[in-house]
Amino acid sequence: MRKLLLASAIAIVSVPVAQAAPEIYGKAFLTTDYVNGEADYNNRVDDAPQDSDVDLVQVNSNFSRLGLRGSEAITANTDVIYRLEYGVDIDGDDSNTFTSRDTYLGLVNKDYGEFRFGRNSSVFSYLYGPIFNRAYWDNLGKRTLNDNGGVAALNMLDYTRQNNSALWIAPEYNGLELVLQYAADESLDDGSKDGYGAALKLDKGTGYTAALAYSKDIEASGSINTLDFATDDNVDGLINYGGDAFRGTVTVDLDEYIDISTPLTLGAVYQQADYDFAGSDKEKGLIVSGKMALENFAHPASVYLQYNKTDNLNGISNNDSDQIVLGGEYELKDNVIAHAYVGQNSADYTSPTDPTNSVADIRVFAVGGGLEYLF
Repeated sequence: MRKLLLASAIAIVSVPVAQAAPEIYGKAFLTTDYVNGEADYNNRVDDAPQDSDVDLVQVNSNFSRLGLRGSEAITANTDVIYRLEYGVDIDGDDSNTFTSRDTYLGLVNKDYGEFRFGRNSSVFSYLYGPIFNRAYWDNLGKRTLNDNGGVAALNMLDYTRQNNSALWIAPEYNGLELVLQYAADESLDDGSKDGYGAALKLDKGTGYTAALAYSKDIEASGSINTLDFATDDNVDGLINYGGDAFRGTVTVDLDEYIDISTPLTLGAVYQQADYDFAGSDKEKGLIVSGKMALENFAHPASVYLQYNKTDNLNGISNNDSDQIVLGGEYELKDNVIAHAYVGQNSADYTSPTDPTNSVADIRVFAVGGGLEYLF
């Protein structure tokens, strides 16, 4: 009898201990890139950057991360969940070696879905299906020149993570996935606003997906240091992009509908952002992409092509960019992936205060490759 009681006690104690054990996970993604950048500054004013033509070889850490996550049952249907995830600058050229990614505490219930509180990925992040670019060219959200007006590959808005936010992921219903987000603005500015967003995705596992996301007054912040070309003043610090944003995506596994010999996925993204800036135009973005599996390799391999077009970048009329990238992936193992790519970005960068004034013609060419390790 004592042995039975002891065995029962050990079983009761061991269950929550096993559930509480956290999982350590992460990604190391390093590439070597050759970058050629050219900037032709038109109508140059005093103190504006000189025309530049640079050739660089870079070792880049691409969204490498380290995280801790887990869950623990508190009732038969409800678990406490948590995640602490940080970006790691493996190549060591960033003064902030660790940067906060998703960090939250929450609850998941079989009937009511998942609730997360803390720093959460935005609703836009649930619509990345058609976006295949990796490493150097995974550059959605790069929308201003580098420090001191340096050359940069420019692209459309991308909301990433929201501080002080609550996220609800509804239980999946008939292939529909719903995500709602609320972001509290805790600043002392009387004119500040709380934000919210929603995403809806349809995926019935029949070879296609369709998704929509909308956000209102959820701000994307980024550190900038660039020139105001009208006043010759340097503008430093944080810039917030409030307003409305919409993203729609679709993907189609063409081999599910047409008799072709190899799997082929086509995708498209349309995006529109209407900023709060006075006099700003709507930023409009389009992405079309295709990814094809390659046969006759010892391990899974694929090649992709992606074209990005942005009009009125940052809400400034005539501030446009075009980007095209060809890349490939080869899975040495399920968690070890080799990457290679080549691409070009061209942009007509205009003055924020005078959109008719063409400030610079920018062209960035980059070719590179590297290794991604998941653990």
